[in-house]
Amino acid sequence: MTHQVIEALQKEAIPVQQSCRVLEVSRSAFYEAKRRVAEPVICKESLYLKAAFMASHQSYGSRRLVTAMANEGFQMGRFKVRSLMRKAALKPV
Repeated sequence: MTHQVIEALQKEAIPVQQSCRVLEVSRSAFYEAKRRVAEPVICKESLYLKAAFMASHQSYGSRRLVTAMANEGFQMGRFKVRSLMRKAALKPV
């Protein structure tokens, strides 16, 4: 709730630092709360990644999934696929 007040004050041209000081909130806590609110729940790429992983009977690793995702129209690198796999807890058998 406090971060919403600070955002409203920011629109009124009051600096975040000053608002945080008055409301006794650290700036890092404000930005952390703002980041959590803006964080997307599920991205489109991860849904296609999970589908491709399950279609391979959980045997594709990041290298093969890069190719499978490219066939679906998603251009992403191996390390991006690895991080999405890690977030979704996908481990090849």
